[in-house]
Amino acid sequence: MAKQTDRRTFLKQAATGMLTLSLSAILPRCYKKQRPNIIFIMSDDHAYQAISCYDNTFINTPNIDRIANEGIRFKNAFVTNSICAPSRAALLTGKYSHTIGFRDNLEYFDGKQQTFPKLLQRVGYQTALIGKWHLKTIPTGFDIWKVLQGQGQYYNPTICDPHKKKNVEGYVTDVITDLALETLDQLDPGRPFCMLVHHKAPHRNWMPNIKYLGAFDDKEIPMPDTFFDDYNTRSDAAKSADMRVVNMYLSHDFKLQPGYYEKETGTGGSKGFAAHIEKSWKNTYERLNEEQRKAWDAYYNKVNEEFKRSRLSGRKLAEWKYQRYMKDYLSCVLSVDESVGRILDYLDQKGLAENTVVVYTSDQGFYLGEHGWYDKRFMYEESLGMPLLMRYPAEVPAGKVSEAMVLNIDYAPTFLDYGGVRIPADIQGRSFRPVANGHTPPDWRKSMYYHYYEYPQGWHLVKRHYGIRTERYKLIHFYNDINKWELYDLQNDPHELNNVIEDSAYANVLKELKEELKRLQYHYNDPIGYRLADLYEKDN
Repeated sequence: MAKQTDRRTFLKQAATGMLTLSLSAILPRCYKKQRPNIIFIMSDDHAYQAISCYDNTFINTPNIDRIANEGIRFKNAFVTNSICAPSRAALLTGKYSHTIGFRDNLEYFDGKQQTFPKLLQRVGYQTALIGKWHLKTIPTGFDIWKVLQGQGQYYNPTICDPHKKKNVEGYVTDVITDLALETLDQLDPGRPFCMLVHHKAPHRNWMPNIKYLGAFDDKEIPMPDTFFDDYNTRSDAAKSADMRVVNMYLSHDFKLQPGYYEKETGTGGSKGFAAHIEKSWKNTYERLNEEQRKAWDAYYNKVNEEFKRSRLSGRKLAEWKYQRYMKDYLSCVLSVDESVGRILDYLDQKGLAENTVVVYTSDQGFYLGEHGWYDKRFMYEESLGMPLLMRYPAEVPAGKVSEAMVLNIDYAPTFLDYGGVRIPADIQGRSFRPVANGHTPPDWRKSMYYHYYEYPQGWHLVKRHYGIRTERYKLIHFYNDINKWELYDLQNDPHELNNVIEDSAYANVLKELKEELKRLQYHYNDPIGYRLADLYEKDN
């Protein structure tokens, strides 16, 4: 009875104002009981090196940084298969590529599969997808979807929804942002929502918004120390890949027009495509409307004339290509950062910020000239690592930095966790909600498994490989038409220039890594991986 009386007294005092309570103490507890809104912003091929809260060498991204400053930045976020479509499928399902049945960009996503948006729908969430889809099948699990056709165009993109497709005037990042904000305005304010905002930028061929043309022309972009890497310390896999900046297409990648170069000399990731690429660039250029083309020509005609006049070759040509690549790439990032700012401002204006989980990431990492490369695919750090920032004021302390190892298969269970949905047993990822709250479980992963499949079909000729990364070490096995192992000590060799697989000083480390690799392959039930590991071990 005493407890009941005390409770009644408490409620009476609170109601009559006799009890002084701090709203700041009450509100966080109230919000934690609500199911938060979720906004997941994913750009395409946005390297963590091109986000200033990770590295301010190249660019300032104040709006993206704001998510980190008001929430958490993950330093060790990794992709499980560094290529666009499989990464997107892993995000939706929380599963590895071999489990989903979607290993490379040539395959199709089975939309009948369980995805986290479908599970959120069942508990009352409004779900929406705006922007790039790139999975070749009709989106499922979304109440509203408005997606780019295929890869999408930078200017005047074609937008598809369940009823129609139409060309929308404008720059693609602006168009996607406008559609996202319009969709938010249409949602029922009495129900939680989950919106995926997927940008095309800064995907190849890196066409900046008109207002950002020349934004970096007064800056000499620092060239990575490994730009002229000869790959001699590694297996033939690195040397045979076709993803060098020096081999990019003069037309499609550098926006040069006919008459300003003698012939298309690049391979661009797939030999024999020069004529097709020149035609593709012509069609892309002609997509610009009259006003856009006038502004575009005013800037790029100068670039064309400079190139023709300079008659560059050898190292000087390579350096010119790097500067042009980076300046266009970074100019595309400016629009993405601006988009993030618009979304954050909207949440503030509508009073939604406190109870909305906002995530910013990329579908994988990307090379910005490291090892002389662009693109992704390899298990080396620049393409394995991806940016991951999250803000949730009701629960996540501001300004946190986490060293915990998180994967793209962790997104689905994390969002289900926030949505109050039981995480299905077949999901292979794990919710990083406790990590974000500063309570990393003692059994949190200390190693991660990777598997890349797209070879010899597709672009860039990156050989198939799988591997394991721990806090300090990385073990990679290239297979299919090759049988080569690589081992890197990331503490002593962060640029992965010295393959120590034959170094006897690492014999015990190698043994332990192979055992852990096999454990992960069995844990994630990757039969190709563990069968190959057994086969190659017997051969050795």
